[in-house]
Amino acid sequence: MLCADTSFLFSLYGHDTHTEEALALLSETVQPLLLSALNTYELANAFRFAECRGLLPTGTAAERLEAFSEDHAAGRWRLSDMPLPVILSEAGRLSASHTLTGGHRSFDILHVAHARLVEPRRFLSFDANQLQLAKSVGLRCS
Repeated sequence: MLCADTSFLFSLYGHDTHTEEALALLSETVQPLLLSALNTYELANAFRFAECRGLLPTGTAAERLEAFSEDHAAGRWRLSDMPLPVILSEAGRLSASHTLTGGHRSFDILHVAHARLVEPRRFLSFDANQLQLAKSVGLRCS
């Protein structure tokens, strides 16, 4: 199984400078991505925020989220059943151990915490600082 953070998902569905790389990484596997509810929330907000700021044309956020929903229905990604309190507990531990020295953002820590708990084959991200955290806690990253 593969886990991804929102930077990867935004590139996958948002058509940016990393889109081709995201598609290439996914072409190497037939397994669906395993996402948390935090991914789905953050991705939806990221598309809306990008549209609000004029980085995406009007109506694009809804279109991208529809494509994301269609991929869920088609089995290209599935929602993790890892309980949020368990993710938050692990994230708190990671924050206490790594944020003062690495400067990690809350959602980045949450995604790494989720991945650490579900033990994916790989963790996918385009965020260099988040990848540093993921690698430091033993995740194999791309």
